[in-house]
Amino acid sequence: MPDKKTLERVAKDKRQGKSASTQAGEFVREEIEHIRHGKHGARSTKQAIAIGLSKARRAGVALKAPKAGTTSASTRVAAKRDLATGRHHGAASPARSRAALQALKDEPHATASKRALAAHARVAARKHTAGERSAAAQKASRTKGAAGRSAAARKAARTRARRGT
Repeated sequence: MPDKKTLERVAKDKRQGKSASTQAGEFVREEIEHIRHGKHGARSTKQAIAIGLSKARRAGVALKAPKAGTTSASTRVAAKRDLATGRHHGAASPARSRAALQALKDEPHATASKRALAAHARVAARKHTAGERSAAAQKASRTKGAAGRSAAARKAARTRARRGT
């Protein structure tokens, strides 16, 4: 069951008209926190993200299943099943939930470190073309607002200064 605070943040995002992926990001953030605080572990950063997305779908976030060719058939089937569960408020089996949590307790916790998440972000970004990355950056600058752009510029300047470029 997701934390009450997470559900409140998701509801706020939905009221503001934010996308399903933004809403789902709150669940991913919650999972990362669970791993960092020792509630359970994850075999990889990708698994931690997948758990968060699954929780989001089950909680009723209208996050579509991945397209064919991007993930395995079993992942797509699981995503569709999670979506259906979220629509019909299906109850999870307590025994299965306990077993899943017990299995995750044996997994490492370093997968949710800042370093691991940064490495995962770099790998994910490399899968996108230069044009897609550029389009994402342009959209970010449009939607960020003046204060956000100013903060991003200051951060970029700090990074350049630190790297000596």
